[in-house]
Amino acid sequence: MKIKYFSDTDTALVEFADRKVAETKEINENIYIDLDTSGNLVAMTIEHARKQASLPHLSYEQIEKESPKKVLQRTAKSRR
Repeated sequence: MKIKYFSDTDTALVEFADRKVAETKEINENIYIDLDTSGNLVAMTIEHARKQASLPHLSYEQIEKESPKKVLQRTAKSRR
């Protein structure tokens, strides 16, 4: 995934995949999505990005699925 911000137009472009765009859909007057020929999301354009997307604040967090064994161990420890 790539995020590009164009300060001269206050536009953010979030690229999800490197595929050819077949169609662009307007979500509202400030947000557009680009789709490939199969209808998969390729990119999203956000106009007036500072207001719409709270730029320049950006964070990324990857959440891993916990195994049931780890959850049980944590629960058992918290009861002691």
